[in-house]
Amino acid sequence: MLNRLSPNKSFFKSILKVIVLCLAFACLSMALVNPKNGTKLETVKREGVDIVFAVDVSKSMLAEDIAPNRLEKSKQLVTQIVNNLASDRVGIIAYAGKAFPQLPITTDYASAKMFLNNMNTDMLSSQGTAISEAIKLAKTYFDNEEQTNRVLIIISDGEDHTEEAVSIAEEANKEGIRIFTIGVGDLKGGPIPIKKNGIVQSYKKDGQGETVITRLNEETLQGIAEEGNGAYINGKNTDNVVESIREILNSMDKTEFEAKQFADFKDQFQWFLGFGIFFLLLDVFLLERKTAWLKKLNLFNENF
Repeated sequence: MLNRLSPNKSFFKSILKVIVLCLAFACLSMALVNPKNGTKLETVKREGVDIVFAVDVSKSMLAEDIAPNRLEKSKQLVTQIVNNLASDRVGIIAYAGKAFPQLPITTDYASAKMFLNNMNTDMLSSQGTAISEAIKLAKTYFDNEEQTNRVLIIISDGEDHTEEAVSIAEEANKEGIRIFTIGVGDLKGGPIPIKKNGIVQSYKKDGQGETVITRLNEETLQGIAEEGNGAYINGKNTDNVVESIREILNSMDKTEFEAKQFADFKDQFQWFLGFGIFFLLLDVFLLERKTAWLKKLNLFNENF
């Protein structure tokens, strides 16, 4: 009966229209995704200072004598300093009993803040506060071929269990590295909480079962900064720290870095948008009735 009512309706063209519509929607979806390819390169030159941040991630940094705790305060300080930089390059080191390279020297501030936010006290199995290890590692961060101003900023509570940090700082300064230290914590100190699911279960105890009290050791940090031809800054007030670092960096001569190349990605959505419109127009002009040459071929053995 359908064949009698619409004898010119083509089964083949109905399928073809569905395929064309699917292709149109696929192309339009790809256009919304906006694929890109990097075909254009630009050369950019920058002037600034190379800054390496050495962040203490030992267990003592969990003490809450400074809100919210010493480690989170350290992250806030570094983040605010980075936010106030212009064209300087930054690197990040995490250290406890050993030092670990977290991020090499880069101008990508977004990556620096991402790596910084992921730092925690469980990332290094070797516990302690070996500031000397961080200084030694920082010496490898700077490129000897590029005579840039080199700055190492150590953020710690100063509870260094080794005595060689001051001498290592003096050696680093001879290599042109200025060392600045930022102390986080309180002189009165506080216990180290042991938490589970964010709830304090107990406090860290020593071998005699006494609660461990960790205190800010300013003397160690001041000694390191003095030998490193830098300065010590108390990290209690974030604005004061950021302003002090800004003044220090502004007083330094800016060195032009080697030219860097960045890929400029070009949008490619227009191709998919064009094909999508083409398939939509094709669907409009593609009628469902049989054409004369298809009727003669009778590909689907249709009865006329």
